[in-house]
Amino acid sequence: MVKGLGAMVATSAIDGVLNISKPAEWTSHDVVGKLRRSLGIRKVGHAGTLDPMATGVLPILLGKATRVSEYLMEWDKEYEAILRLGQDTDTQDATGVVIQERPVAGITEEAIREAAAKFVGNLQQVPPMYSALKVEGQPLYKMARAGKTVDRQPRPVTIHQLDVLSVDIPEVSFRVACSKGTYVRTLCADIGEALGVGAHLRQLCRTRVGPIHFEDSVSPLDVNPEYLLQEDDRVFWGLDAVLGHLPEVKIDFSMRVRALNGAPIPPSSVSSESLFSQGPGSTEGIVRVKDSDGQLLGLGKFEQSATHLSGWDPSLVLVKVFG
Repeated sequence: MVKGLGAMVATSAIDGVLNISKPAEWTSHDVVGKLRRSLGIRKVGHAGTLDPMATGVLPILLGKATRVSEYLMEWDKEYEAILRLGQDTDTQDATGVVIQERPVAGITEEAIREAAAKFVGNLQQVPPMYSALKVEGQPLYKMARAGKTVDRQPRPVTIHQLDVLSVDIPEVSFRVACSKGTYVRTLCADIGEALGVGAHLRQLCRTRVGPIHFEDSVSPLDVNPEYLLQEDDRVFWGLDAVLGHLPEVKIDFSMRVRALNGAPIPPSSVSSESLFSQGPGSTEGIVRVKDSDGQLLGLGKFEQSATHLSGWDPSLVLVKVFG
């Protein structure tokens, strides 16, 4: 059971991330609305939108976790997908209209595996027109629905791993691990184009977002405060756990109120020899800030104060306050 979760539910102060399995045909907003009602709390959000046709892991942010989404969006992701060769659609997935069909006769499993392997590594990917990416302040999908097509600049993405699981032409099942911002439907279309026959995404399940795995997820239909009390930290991740990829520093308990009020904490009150010994480059990023009792107070960063302009003598300032 999550430590202290009973008290949090009792006060409606649930701060953390729920590992939710998004059903097909639900929008990410649908899931947020359902959980907002079933848990009786207002501050609910999500990290990483899933298209309505897709299923799988949708991290739901509760309470104070809604304020740290930018630090969770860097998580890499894994998907299991099925692409359909020989058909291009206007949306690059099965929800769209087929705009071109090409014969797949002569395409072999070996050719498919060779084509897929070429997409592993750092790529430049052109975002699809049917996406929430904004151009000049307007989402691309709204332009696409109005019959417009605009130039989109390629964006860097990384395919860490791409494994072809099975081939039953015209369908190919595969697993992909990739960086944030990767469009799997565009990957399918690009693989199809590399084979010269086109392709679109027929089915998609997100199996992992950062440390959160699909096999530990729960349906939004099953979530309520009483249910949460019975679950362990595979379903509910507290703030400290979900931000565990960030370095940790501790400050003297006497500095707790000062830190929560936004005042800088001098180096002498920060217990983090490992960070300071590595020099300025290692402490320019965001860190988890705890008091000497281990309570998470917020997120902070080290800044050079006006009174210490020479040498490496930074003060710690909270940029997000939780305590």
